[in-house]
Amino acid sequence: MVLYFTPSGAETTKHKLYMGKDKVENEDLIKYGLPLDVWFHVSKMSSAHVYVRVAHGETIDDITPEELEDCAQLVKANSIAGNKENNVTIVYTPWSNLKKTSDMAVGQVGFFDDKLVRKVKVEKRKNEIVNRLNKTKTELFPDLAEEKEAYERAIREEKKAHYREEEFKRLEEERIREADREARSYDLIMDSDKMTTNKQNAAKYASFEEAEDDFM
Repeated sequence: MVLYFTPSGAETTKHKLYMGKDKVENEDLIKYGLPLDVWFHVSKMSSAHVYVRVAHGETIDDITPEELEDCAQLVKANSIAGNKENNVTIVYTPWSNLKKTSDMAVGQVGFFDDKLVRKVKVEKRKNEIVNRLNKTKTELFPDLAEEKEAYERAIREEKKAHYREEEFKRLEEERIREADREARSYDLIMDSDKMTTNKQNAAKYASFEEAEDDFM
C-alpha cells in the first residue's frame, strides 16, 4: 500500500507526494522509483520514506519552498523519535542517488554521492500542515513495477521521436546544401558559357574590322 497526499500548490506544480506505509513497502518504493522522485527522511533516525514526484523535465530544484516544508513536516510526523524532538534535520536527495546493497536491513539505504544530499532543519512540528496533509491522504495499491515500465517506455518513445526529428532536420539541411551546391555549379557553368560567347563575339568583331580594313 502507498499513501498519497496533496502538497501545497499541487494544482500548479502537478507534483505528487507519497510514502510507503511500512518498511516493506519502502523497499518497493526504493526499487521501483523514477528519476522524477526526490526522497525525504529524518537524519539519523528511523522514519517514513517520503517522496515528491516532480514533473517530467524537472529536478530537485523545482520543488517549491511550500512543498519542501510539507515533506519535512510529514516525514518528521512519521518518525517515532523525530516527532517528539525539536530542531530535527531532514535529509533529501534524488531517488537515483539512493544506494541499496544486499547487506542492508529492510528499508535501509545509503547514497552514491553525499554531495547530492541536501538538508533542511525543522524547528518544531506544525500541526496545521500535518493535519492539512492528512486530510488529503488516500491509500492505493499501485502496480509500481508497471508504473516504472510505462515511464521507461514513454522515455524510449520520446528519444525515438527526438532522433527522428533530428534526423529529418539533418537530411533537410543536407538537401538544402546540395541544392545550393548545384545552384553554384550551374552559375559557374553559365558564367563560363557567357565568357566563351563573349570571346567568340569579340573574335568575330575583330575579324570583321580586319575585313573592313582590307576592303578600304
